[in-house]
Amino acid sequence: MRILMVGLGSVGRRHLRNLRQLGVTAIDAYRTRPAEGLDGEPVTVYSDLDAALANHPTAIVIANPTSLHLPVALRAAVAGCHLFIEKPLSHSLDGLDELVAVVRERNLVALPGYTLRFHPGLLEARQLLSSGRIGRLLSIRAEVGQYLPDWRPGEDYRRGYSARRNLGGGALLDLCHELDYVMWLAGPVTRVGCVAEHVSDLEIETEDVAEVILRFASGAVGAVHLDYLERSGHRSCRLIGSGGTIVVELLAGEVRCFDVSTGTWDTRRYGAFARNDMFLAEMEHFLACVQGRETPRITLDEGVRVQRLIAAANHSAREGRFVDHPLDAMMLT
Repeated sequence: MRILMVGLGSVGRRHLRNLRQLGVTAIDAYRTRPAEGLDGEPVTVYSDLDAALANHPTAIVIANPTSLHLPVALRAAVAGCHLFIEKPLSHSLDGLDELVAVVRERNLVALPGYTLRFHPGLLEARQLLSSGRIGRLLSIRAEVGQYLPDWRPGEDYRRGYSARRNLGGGALLDLCHELDYVMWLAGPVTRVGCVAEHVSDLEIETEDVAEVILRFASGAVGAVHLDYLERSGHRSCRLIGSGGTIVVELLAGEVRCFDVSTGTWDTRRYGAFARNDMFLAEMEHFLACVQGRETPRITLDEGVRVQRLIAAANHSAREGRFVDHPLDAMMLT
């Protein structure tokens, strides 16, 4: 199996190391900038994408800036490559229908990189929810906050893609893991409200905080808070059901479940968990899908679903009102 890497920033280098750990030895890279930061890896670097694709990679890992995902993904899919695309799929809806059509026509694996689907706390919450432990889901709230200048020590946050609108930055796109997993847990969304603003002194072009209110087809309601602001760092999810409550503290490594019948909390901790475990499990799953040993846990259609929700949230923020979802395509432009 030959893998082509596109984008070797922090997450791209993480994927590269994990591929090596999983036993993949034939790895090429496509870069438009000088090949730096490869940690001594024996990687053949191409400055031309067509030349890289002519080497017939089995699959491609796309981890370049968000706004550059789709052009690369389309060319790779046409060339017959299986796709791992870092989240979100793109910065807009343009080209997504074409990508879906090519992937289906060529029967390719296309896995969006929603790594939190492999988080042990969220996996346990989903199991508890599906087993009926808290009854019918009534409400869900997901929160994530981390101070943007602290994300990548040693790098100027003002020059990164998160700070630049043309590269697909901003809290809604950059922190969309939460938008993915609330739909994974609570189902499809029918109504969306959003406030997305730049409220801090951060020197960026994009929104640094977003509050998204959701109505689900099941009748449940939800809220998703996303920010570049919180100095202490925070990531959590709270699910309220007719028969109990589940709280997942993703950074602290803890799941708590309140059982209304007993009036007690059951606390479970997963202290041995390391952050890279999610990325490693995700990449191992992708390779297994490419080899036909597993079925994708995250589909391309689900990635498109998140993209449509982001577009609806942006539309709501611009219009200053709640909107039905999914919106007509013309309204999302």
